Amino acid sequence: MITRWWAEPTAGDIVWCHFPDGINPKAKPRPALLLAVFDDDAPNFHVRVAYGTSQRTTSLHRGEFAILRLHNQAAYDMAGLSYDTKFDLKQSIDLPYTTEWFAVPPTAPHGQIPKLGTLHPSMVRAVEAAFRAAQG
Repeated sequence: MITRWWAEPTAGDIVWCHFPDGINPKAKPRPALLLAVFDDDAPNFHVRVAYGTSQRTTSLHRGEFAILRLHNQAAYDMAGLSYDTKFDLKQSIDLPYTTEWFAVPPTAPHGQIPKLGTLHPSMVRAVEAAFRAAQG
Protein backbone atom coordinates (compact mmCIF):
# COMPACT_ATOMS: atom_id res chain seq x y z
CA MET A 1 0.00 0.00 0.00
CA ILE A 2 1.33 3.43 -0.91
CA THR A 3 1.52 5.94 1.92
CA ARG A 4 -0.07 9.31 1.12
CA TRP A 5 0.09 12.60 2.98
CA TRP A 6 -3.20 14.16 4.06
CA ALA A 7 -3.91 17.86 3.50
CA GLU A 8 -3.17 20.29 6.34
CA PRO A 9 -5.25 19.66 9.47
CA THR A 10 -6.07 22.11 12.26
CA ALA A 11 -5.07 21.89 15.91
CA GLY A 12 -8.23 21.06 17.86
CA ASP A 13 -9.46 18.59 15.26
CA ILE A 14 -10.43 15.15 16.49
CA VAL A 15 -9.15 12.59 14.02
CA TRP A 16 -9.24 8.84 13.35
CA CYS A 17 -5.75 7.61 14.25
CA HIS A 18 -3.85 4.30 14.31
CA PHE A 19 -2.21 5.46 17.56
CA PRO A 20 1.06 3.54 17.87
CA ASP A 21 1.75 0.62 20.12
CA GLY A 22 5.48 1.20 20.58
CA ILE A 23 6.64 2.24 17.11
CA ASN A 24 4.05 0.45 14.94
CA PRO A 25 0.57 1.71 14.09
CA LYS A 26 -2.21 -0.18 15.87
CA ALA A 27 -4.58 -2.02 13.56
CA LYS A 28 -7.67 -0.56 15.29
CA PRO A 29 -8.01 3.19 14.77
CA ARG A 30 -9.29 5.41 17.57
CA PRO A 31 -10.09 9.06 18.16
CA ALA A 32 -7.12 11.31 18.82
CA LEU A 33 -6.97 15.04 19.52
CA LEU A 34 -4.64 17.12 17.35
CA LEU A 35 -2.65 19.25 19.79
CA ALA A 36 -0.27 20.84 17.27
CA VAL A 37 0.40 20.93 13.53
CA PHE A 38 3.97 21.28 12.29
CA ASP A 39 4.31 22.77 8.80
CA ASP A 40 8.12 22.83 8.49
CA ASP A 41 7.92 20.35 5.60
CA ALA A 42 4.65 21.57 4.06
CA PRO A 43 2.81 20.19 2.21
CA ASN A 44 3.93 17.18 4.27
CA PHE A 45 2.55 17.90 7.74
CA HIS A 46 3.45 16.33 11.07
CA VAL A 47 1.09 16.49 14.03
CA ARG A 48 1.14 15.98 17.78
CA VAL A 49 -1.82 13.85 18.85
CA ALA A 50 -3.22 12.84 22.24
CA TYR A 51 -4.56 9.34 22.80
CA GLY A 52 -8.32 8.87 23.02
CA THR A 53 -10.26 5.95 24.51
CA SER A 54 -13.86 5.11 25.32
CA GLN A 55 -12.76 2.99 28.30
CA ARG A 56 -13.29 4.22 31.90
CA THR A 57 -14.33 7.70 30.80
CA THR A 58 -15.70 8.67 34.22
CA SER A 59 -12.43 7.83 35.97
CA LEU A 60 -10.05 10.66 35.06
CA HIS A 61 -6.40 10.73 36.03
CA ARG A 62 -3.85 13.53 35.89
CA GLY A 63 -3.51 14.83 32.35
CA GLU A 64 -6.88 13.52 31.15
CA PHE A 65 -10.16 15.14 30.18
CA ALA A 66 -13.37 13.64 28.84
CA ILE A 67 -16.07 14.55 26.37
CA LEU A 68 -19.26 13.02 27.78
CA ARG A 69 -22.55 13.12 25.91
CA LEU A 70 -24.74 13.58 29.00
CA HIS A 71 -22.54 16.35 30.45
CA ASN A 72 -22.00 18.42 27.30
CA GLN A 73 -24.13 17.41 24.31
CA ALA A 74 -22.86 20.31 22.18
CA ALA A 75 -19.20 19.33 22.72
CA TYR A 76 -20.01 15.66 22.08
CA ASP A 77 -21.81 16.46 18.83
CA MET A 78 -19.11 18.84 17.58
CA ALA A 79 -16.39 16.25 18.32
CA GLY A 80 -18.07 13.72 16.02
CA LEU A 81 -17.66 10.94 18.58
CA SER A 82 -19.71 7.73 18.72
CA TYR A 83 -18.98 7.08 22.40
CA ASP A 84 -18.03 9.05 25.49
CA THR A 85 -14.27 9.52 25.10
CA LYS A 86 -11.42 10.63 27.30
CA PHE A 87 -8.14 11.99 26.00
CA ASP A 88 -4.84 11.49 27.78
CA LEU A 89 -2.42 14.37 27.22
CA LYS A 90 0.34 12.36 28.95
CA GLN A 91 0.07 9.94 26.02
CA SER A 92 0.82 12.24 23.12
CA ILE A 93 3.14 11.65 20.20
CA ASP A 94 4.32 13.38 17.03
CA LEU A 95 3.40 11.53 13.84
CA PRO A 96 3.52 12.19 10.11
CA TYR A 97 0.01 13.06 8.92
CA THR A 98 -0.13 10.17 6.47
CA THR A 99 -2.36 7.24 5.56
CA GLU A 100 -0.02 5.01 7.57
CA TRP A 101 -1.14 6.64 10.83
CA PHE A 102 -4.52 8.24 10.02
CA ALA A 103 -7.63 6.93 8.26
CA VAL A 104 -11.03 8.10 7.08
CA PRO A 105 -13.55 7.27 9.85
CA PRO A 106 -16.36 4.83 9.00
CA THR A 107 -19.03 7.52 8.66
CA ALA A 108 -16.70 10.03 6.91
CA PRO A 109 -18.54 13.06 8.34
CA HIS A 110 -16.14 15.55 6.69
CA GLY A 111 -15.51 13.68 3.45
CA GLN A 112 -12.52 11.50 2.65
CA ILE A 113 -10.23 12.89 5.39
CA PRO A 114 -9.39 11.57 8.89
CA LYS A 115 -11.41 14.27 10.69
CA LEU A 116 -14.19 13.15 13.03
CA GLY A 117 -14.96 16.59 14.41
CA THR A 118 -13.58 19.53 16.33
CA LEU A 119 -13.02 20.37 19.96
CA HIS A 120 -15.86 22.58 21.22
CA PRO A 121 -14.80 25.95 22.70
CA SER A 122 -16.42 24.97 26.02
CA MET A 123 -13.73 22.27 26.40
CA VAL A 124 -10.73 24.63 26.24
CA ARG A 125 -10.46 25.06 30.02
CA ALA A 126 -10.60 21.28 30.57
CA VAL A 127 -7.85 20.77 27.97
CA GLU A 128 -5.70 23.52 29.54
CA ALA A 129 -6.10 21.96 33.00
CA ALA A 130 -5.22 18.51 31.65
CA PHE A 131 -2.20 19.96 29.83
CA ARG A 132 -0.91 21.67 32.98
CA ALA A 133 -1.45 18.48 35.00
CA ALA A 134 0.37 16.39 32.39
CA GLN A 135 3.37 18.75 32.56
CA GLY A 136 3.79 18.74 36.28
